[in-house]
Amino acid sequence: MAPRAVWKGTLKIAEVTCPVSLYTAASTSERISFHTINRKTGNRVERQFIDEVSGKPVESEDQVKGYDKGDGDYVILEPEEIAAAIPESDKTLTVETFLPCDEIDDIFFDKPYYVSPSSPVAAEAFALIRNGMKERQSAALARTVIFRRMRSILIRPHGEGLIATTLNFDYEVRSAQDAFSDIPEIKIDDEMLQLAEHIIKTKAGDFDPKQFDDRYESALAELVQAKIEGRKLKPQKRPESAKVVSLMDALRESARPGAPDKAQKADAKTRKAPAAKEPAARKKAS
Repeated sequence: MAPRAVWKGTLKIAEVTCPVSLYTAASTSERISFHTINRKTGNRVERQFIDEVSGKPVESEDQVKGYDKGDGDYVILEPEEIAAAIPESDKTLTVETFLPCDEIDDIFFDKPYYVSPSSPVAAEAFALIRNGMKERQSAALARTVIFRRMRSILIRPHGEGLIATTLNFDYEVRSAQDAFSDIPEIKIDDEMLQLAEHIIKTKAGDFDPKQFDDRYESALAELVQAKIEGRKLKPQKRPESAKVVSLMDALRESARPGAPDKAQKADAKTRKAPAAKEPAARKKAS
């Protein structure tokens, strides 16, 4: 069964238009989720908004947005005022420019969506746009209103379709200089650098997302299943603290042919362990 589109509109490049659909490419909906329960009664609890001064519950019709000017002095914004400020959506992904696929730093990447033609009639125009971008190894920078906000979107060829990635705004991306300002300048010895390069070369590989499991999610699934079955789980062993050794000794040991990789061995043991059954209540809890 085809997934439900989260957005439908038109991809527009100059005078070429193509009706398209956007589908969520990454989602957390499959993760285990929990309800908050009253321990004494076993019933679910509900959230209420409470007036912080009077301590009384505030009904939904009396709740409005407020901007703090400072010292608890608020500017009240009515729902119709906020709605009027939201830009109108013409449901058009208007391409403003093309650029190399690696032109934008991925720190600006927000959320990815799959893009496909929304009707058989649009397939030819879609294939033309996709193949043209593949040939030029180009990405398209477009803008549209999506989920009530004007967003910049990077569109790239991806297999038989396209990937549209919403981009963070400049003001949302924090300065790397601020984060790295305390890193001191250090001159690295040539031998140390060569050893580091050798280790990197010997451990070169390819990215396979199937090799990376969500250990927290697996542990939760096992815990829920154990509770359903009335079993007790053994507490997880805490990893041993790494021994402090000199950087040069660590590099030499790591570069030694046949040197044991403790992390890889630990991973191997974890992967060989029987996988926890998916709890029957998982879908109900989600």
